[in-house]
Amino acid sequence: MNSQNPPETKSAGIDETDRKIIRALNANGRISYTDLAKDIGLSRVAVQGRIQALMETGVIERFTAVINPEKIGIGVSAFFNVEVEPQFLYQVADELAEEPSVTSLYHMTGPSKLHMHGLFTNHQEMELFLKEKLYPLPGITSVDCQVLITRFKSRMGMRL
Repeated sequence: MNSQNPPETKSAGIDETDRKIIRALNANGRISYTDLAKDIGLSRVAVQGRIQALMETGVIERFTAVINPEKIGIGVSAFFNVEVEPQFLYQVADELAEEPSVTSLYHMTGPSKLHMHGLFTNHQEMELFLKEKLYPLPGITSVDCQVLITRFKSRMGMRL
């Protein structure tokens, strides 16, 4: 992803049927077109066409599996606030976006703040990421880090 220019947003005109489809896919992304069609009250072909249209307009970005990090040996989940000099913001964002341990990255309000989430096998791996990947990036003026203790809720999808 090249963040030199902020992405354009398309306004997708979705109706209540599209919202029902999106809700069903949020609950079960593996539901078949046939079962979804039965639930929504449309034909399989109509549901398939609507999902394709939602993908083409960018309403549905991708389908993915939600993995529990702890179950695959990832023991450290950390949130970072990274302050960057404005002229380096997009360069730093582009480099961090390519890092496998970075799961999400946002430009937030404040003095050129990047908010980032990362997953690491252990504290040593996180320290190595900080020393070798994050701290050497140009224009970084401060890094604040909070390590997750307990996950009570993790929202997947979105409220419609």
